[in-house]
Amino acid sequence: MYTQSFNVPDGTTPGPQAVPAVADPALQAHFDSVIDADGKIEPRDWMPEAYRKTLVRQISQHAHSEIVGMLPEGNWITRAPSLKRKAILLAKVQDEGGHGLYLYSAAETLGTSRDQMFDALHSGKAKYSSIFNYPTLTWADVGVIGWLVDGAAIMNQIPLCRCSYGPYARAMIRVCKEESFHQRQGYESLLTMMQGTPEQKAMVQDAVNRWWWKCLAMFGPPDDNSPNSVQGMRWGIKRISNDALRQKFVDATVPQAEVLGVTLPDPELKWNEAKGQHDFGAIDWDEFWQVVNGNGPCNKERLATRVKAWDDGAWVREAALTHARKQEQRTMKEAA
Repeated sequence: MYTQSFNVPDGTTPGPQAVPAVADPALQAHFDSVIDADGKIEPRDWMPEAYRKTLVRQISQHAHSEIVGMLPEGNWITRAPSLKRKAILLAKVQDEGGHGLYLYSAAETLGTSRDQMFDALHSGKAKYSSIFNYPTLTWADVGVIGWLVDGAAIMNQIPLCRCSYGPYARAMIRVCKEESFHQRQGYESLLTMMQGTPEQKAMVQDAVNRWWWKCLAMFGPPDDNSPNSVQGMRWGIKRISNDALRQKFVDATVPQAEVLGVTLPDPELKWNEAKGQHDFGAIDWDEFWQVVNGNGPCNKERLATRVKAWDDGAWVREAALTHARKQEQRTMKEAA
């Protein structure tokens, strides 16, 4: 998904406690029985504080990733090569903003406010997916983000439709439907370019070379270096391990690359007949953690852009609140 939040702490636990800090044995037993039965926990249900904190961290980081993820592609709206491509990209960026709103709303049901989540993002305490701290250098990058980045996101997000927390699971159903459109749109854009000039084909291959390994890292560290995932799977928040999702993504993407006519930049990538899966090379986890910790090529730029947008929009929020108050007063006066 657009976050590695089971592995990356944000250093903050915003918002008031939504549940008692000390577990009542009967409440804990009921919670465990719902989880064991693969049921859904709802906002008014009792839940362990650690479960709530994990969800706040994951859902808010997921939401942050959606709105920060608008920036690399939004950069190309004015430079899209045709009116058709501009309209498609506008729709996609708008979708990503909507995904952020769904997810912030889901996180708010856990007792944290949207302002607190934004404060954590803008102060640098909260994380978002490391994939969005890389630049989009050419138009082909927009297609590759759709094909590979959104493809990896879908692989991660579909299991979240069965998440044990009801509001998150329900939000993800619509998100996944829209992300599948984004993935197909990106792939179709690349197919068109691969039928074009040698320069266009080279542009696509260059973009694939730059994004492939970064997309494999999106699934998070290897299972033996991901201790929080075990608890997340016990709670039914996480359904499939990092390595299993990564393997599934590789196996699904290799035949797509063959149809597209591009080479995936991994000399160790080959089919393993005995396993019935593809073998692939080692990921550079040092680079991954460098970017997560704020030292990527676009970390500072992305955060500064988000803070500026928030500050520039202050008058809009103030005007909307003022209008809402006037409407409420008018309604109360009419009712009297």
